Amino acid sequence: MKRRLPSAPPNLPGFSFIRVLGSGGFADVFLYEQNLPRRLVAIKVMLAEVVNSQMRQMFQAEANVMAQLSTHPSILTVYEAGVASDGRPYLVMEFCSSSVGDGYRKQSLSISDVLRIGIKIASAVETAHNHGVLHRDIKPSNILMTAYGNPVLSDFGIASTLDQSDVSEAVGLSIPWSAPEVLADESTGTVTSEIYSLAATIYSLLAGRSPFEEPDADNSSSALMARIARSRSQPIGRPDVPVELEQVLARAMNRKSTARYGSVLEFIRELQRVETELGYPQTPIEVASDDWASHTGSVPEDRTRIRPVAATASPPRRRRKPVVHGYAAVEDGASGSQPAEFENGPRSAASRPNLPTRRMRAVTWGLIALGALVLVLGISAGVILLRAGSSEIPQVGSIAAGVQQGTVRFSWADPGLTESDSYQITTHDGLVSTQRATDFQVDVAAAERVCITVTVIREGKMGAPSGQKCSDVPGSVG
Repeated sequence: MKRRLPSAPPNLPGFSFIRVLGSGGFADVFLYEQNLPRRLVAIKVMLAEVVNSQMRQMFQAEANVMAQLSTHPSILTVYEAGVASDGRPYLVMEFCSSSVGDGYRKQSLSISDVLRIGIKIASAVETAHNHGVLHRDIKPSNILMTAYGNPVLSDFGIASTLDQSDVSEAVGLSIPWSAPEVLADESTGTVTSEIYSLAATIYSLLAGRSPFEEPDADNSSSALMARIARSRSQPIGRPDVPVELEQVLARAMNRKSTARYGSVLEFIRELQRVETELGYPQTPIEVASDDWASHTGSVPEDRTRIRPVAATASPPRRRRKPVVHGYAAVEDGASGSQPAEFENGPRSAASRPNLPTRRMRAVTWGLIALGALVLVLGISAGVILLRAGSSEIPQVGSIAAGVQQGTVRFSWADPGLTESDSYQITTHDGLVSTQRATDFQVDVAAAERVCITVTVIREGKMGAPSGQKCSDVPGSVG
């Protein structure tokens, strides 16, 4: 297909045009120099022939979405938006390199670099999901690189802004990285379809091609869509890519959305696990906590105010009882009456209590009470230490299995995992997966038998494995 020539750059006050950066279906991107403050910027300008009320709304929505999200370190920063004198809307953005999208087919990226890029971009997508935004066009060409080598996600042009037909048409431009249900018009995009696109993008950066491209074969849009709908992706074909990483990507790109990871965060943690197993430094998850917003006031305006800490109300002061020669005198400022001990005159020395004896009794009972308290605390501490010192790791009991439409689903009851525990699933052919969920799904072919064992991992130690559970696929032998 013949590529069109870029449109003429608009005359924008305060900016000096330098050169064309790229062209898309709805807009061109130009490199400008901003005069104040002086810096290079990328300016995305909508094409004059597509400008209408709907496209203006779409462009404005993109500006608003990116402005809300661009404080994230892995989302492209938007500086400002406006309308040029010729009526074309534009976005002024951070100038970044397109080396990732342009170069992955020509030169292989290292495993550590791909995992780092994948986790950072996935963190950006998870942040967008937390704000109720779907990107809908995750692919290698939408990953840019800052001057400091940090990957950023760009182009939120169709994020949550178009209707069903427009989304289908726009996403059609990114067929190699789109989930089967999106290409089949069954969905305009979901969290799990974005997980699919993330995994397909990571696969592409590793393989130098999209997951369903085949060398010397028909790779037209219709051929790719057919393969995506019915086939599994081919192995990456790099000897340095571990089986564990291929398994993580295969699950994330499962044809069935329900068999994929439940959230981008879960997918990120699996990528981090692969980093750890390969001995790479773990790339941190960059997802902002919402605790501040949820704990600083129910009214949005209140979230920007500092609330003073209320002073603790002091208990009412009790009036001290003055002591007169060892007696407690009831002070009555109103009547000035004498204490009962003096109503009939002072008591004789013989009738007064023996003060040293009373004090010794008080000390004795105090020591008894203190001893009892120490004994109780000692017993409690012993019980706590006994429980804490228990190294028993729970064991998974019976495992259920079911087969439906080419997928085997194993499930089991939680034997009592703590927050830091996890399951290790080992298949009969030696493949290993680590997860927190109490179910495990495997795509199978006809006459294929699948067996698994499940083991609890606690503080790096393996418990006793479960009994092996096999699921006989209809048509399988033995």
